[in-house]
Amino acid sequence: MNFSSISKKVMTGLGLATLCVSLIMPGVAVAEKTEKRKTQVMSQSVGKKVQAAFDVYAEERVNDAIKMLEEIEAKKPFDQAFIKRLLGRIYAGQKGGAKKSIKLLKEAVDLDVLNQAEQEDAIKLLADLNLQEGNQREALKGYQRWMDFSGKEDEMVYQKMATAHYQLKELEELIAPADKAIALQKKPAVTPYLLKVSSYYERKKFKEAIEVGSTVVKLFPEKANYWIQLGQFYLLDENMERALSTFDLAYKQGHLTKPNHFVAIAQLYAANAIPIKAAQIQEKYLNEGVLKKDEKNIGALANYYHQSQEFKKAAKYYQEVAELTQDPDYYKRVGDLLTLSEDYKRAIKAFEKAIELGSDKTPAIQLSLVEAFFYTKQYKQAYKYALEASKHKKTARSAKGWTGYIKEVAGRNNVKII
Repeated sequence: MNFSSISKKVMTGLGLATLCVSLIMPGVAVAEKTEKRKTQVMSQSVGKKVQAAFDVYAEERVNDAIKMLEEIEAKKPFDQAFIKRLLGRIYAGQKGGAKKSIKLLKEAVDLDVLNQAEQEDAIKLLADLNLQEGNQREALKGYQRWMDFSGKEDEMVYQKMATAHYQLKELEELIAPADKAIALQKKPAVTPYLLKVSSYYERKKFKEAIEVGSTVVKLFPEKANYWIQLGQFYLLDENMERALSTFDLAYKQGHLTKPNHFVAIAQLYAANAIPIKAAQIQEKYLNEGVLKKDEKNIGALANYYHQSQEFKKAAKYYQEVAELTQDPDYYKRVGDLLTLSEDYKRAIKAFEKAIELGSDKTPAIQLSLVEAFFYTKQYKQAYKYALEASKHKKTARSAKGWTGYIKEVAGRNNVKII
């Protein structure tokens, strides 16, 4: 806008009103005379002073323009309201000017003499400023007043009303204006949907949150966080199958990017009895360095392979965790899995390490060592551990059964036990 050319025009009455509106709120024109409201114009003397203030304003001397407008002594209610509205708009654009703007705009609106478009504009701006300043109750009254006065409905007004209710923690009350905002949309916008989602989520109405969240991902499929949020709602609703399908769709579209995303989808595959897929995803992102190689993540991978009955792979990763933590329980798991794989020699090393580290499951490990040594034809060692295991109440019966059997087999193989 070319302020210098405008400021040279000498305008009074309705013409000056049009100029002022265009300067302060581009694109808003003063309404023509309607049956509801009589069109008014400023008095000539006030109009000249306002024009002079605008000449200064056009030179970007905002403080001087404010001072000139505040010094105008207007007697006519319309002149007073018009100047208060202009000052209110100027203060609204100044840092720290919101409170003063609210005061001036309220005074202008309450005089109820502005022309139709000017009154509508002032009411709406006053509501916006109240919302901005945390005066949600006043904002809600203002938006309703704007609708009552203008006879209009507006998508953004309803959205702001829903926002005000949310800020007041009136979660149920925000649904109606959010729905109104959605109904008036010419092009889908996500904010009212998200307000509804927040309302249902915070009230633990997960099925309703899922319904709205499903609409959101259909309307905005490119937004990764909406897919993840929907998957989390299915988890909260304990619908593991739908949670997995949602995360899987997000994964295939490249929406999963963070370590916790990959951990979550792996867990969901495992929870849906597809542990091999869980293992493949967990392994991929561990190998790529996306997931940290710590006890939790490597242990989960070992567990997924264990569930998949991939015993050698499970043993490999439990071995990594065991070496990382020096926890005897992990060494015992390695031994158990290698025994299932009939890899007895390596199982023996794992079991012995578990005992060395002071496992509280030593009697059970001794019994496992009996089996491992026996099947590698190391009968003396097998017999030794059978005797050790027989000293413990829980393993005594099985161990004693082994001692006789070991003696018999060793004898047939010409091995002297004692």
